[in-house]
Amino acid sequence: MNVNKIFVKTESKNYPVFIGKDFLTNIDDIIKKNNLKFKKCIIIFDKNIPKKYINLLKFKIKNKDKVIFQFNSSEKNKNFKTVISILEKLFKNNFSRGDLLIAIGGGIVGDVSGFAANIYKRGLKFINIPSTLLAQVDSSIGGKTGINNKFGKNLIGTFYQPDLVLSDISLLKSLSKREIICGYGEILKHSLITKKSVFKFLKKNQKKILNVESPFIEKAIIESCKVKKYIVQKDEKEKGLRKLLNLGHTFAHAFEATLNFSKKLNHGEAVLMGLKSEILLSYKKKIISKKNMLEIFNHLKLIDTKLEINNFFKKKDIKKMLRFMESDKKNTSSKINIILLKDFNKAILNLQFTKKEIENFLFEQLS
Repeated sequence: MNVNKIFVKTESKNYPVFIGKDFLTNIDDIIKKNNLKFKKCIIIFDKNIPKKYINLLKFKIKNKDKVIFQFNSSEKNKNFKTVISILEKLFKNNFSRGDLLIAIGGGIVGDVSGFAANIYKRGLKFINIPSTLLAQVDSSIGGKTGINNKFGKNLIGTFYQPDLVLSDISLLKSLSKREIICGYGEILKHSLITKKSVFKFLKKNQKKILNVESPFIEKAIIESCKVKKYIVQKDEKEKGLRKLLNLGHTFAHAFEATLNFSKKLNHGEAVLMGLKSEILLSYKKKIISKKNMLEIFNHLKLIDTKLEINNFFKKKDIKKMLRFMESDKKNTSSKINIILLKDFNKAILNLQFTKKEIENFLFEQLS
């Protein structure tokens, strides 16, 4: 078993992130080696996870009481109703604080499961097994948990670090090209806020990464996780530096919410569009050079030519977008807080724009 290990150290908890293959087959040994002791475990999974993986988990975790919970992991189901259903399952099976919750699925499963693990009796042990590229490079590291409501995305949640993360490359083989592109959106974002050599690696090996070819996919995941690890260790609770990870997300979350979190636009696709919008805004504000902007835009074109704002929205949608941007959790005043890019590995935090400024910018994009 060829394993890459990243160790994340935060004020609240230290934990390993394993990146490799065939972790499910060896899950019992991995749990024992990481000294996770429990009597019961609940396995929470997305209905799209092949049953063979769930059966394998149940079979390989020896001598423990096992409960399963399945749900349809859509943004619309990332809500209190799902969390309450999980909590009821835990109460009915009399789980104690010493027991274990295992999440296997994409970012939604991890976010909802982590939130439930945090608030059930003030904290269960938690293993996250991200099954999508997006979750492996982003949401599985850093401890952000949360759910959506009618006011926007991830506005209710906590910080709760897992005890162990298992990023199994084998699980990516069953994903569609669209899902891989979604994960690539976060990988690209991370490459823009670290040394330029990571972006150069993506440029050179983009097709191989999108085709989930080894060792290119592993290197892309590892480099992305290293960026996330570095930032989370410096700023676990998003007081300053961690806001860097929101590059592209102010627009992205508004795009998703405006479409009512429909399947027309997945999170990673929204991030790619959000990156383009925030880099374009950076250029219009004379923050990034035209050369750097075009280098990034040319790379974006090679990923998916359909991900243009005017393919999803019309001018009449701007007011709705602005409402969601105004309620963004990064805002500290009546203005809209947006992260802009100055250069590779150089972003500007806490830039504030009036509603009118962003309205004019969106109007221009949709003209």
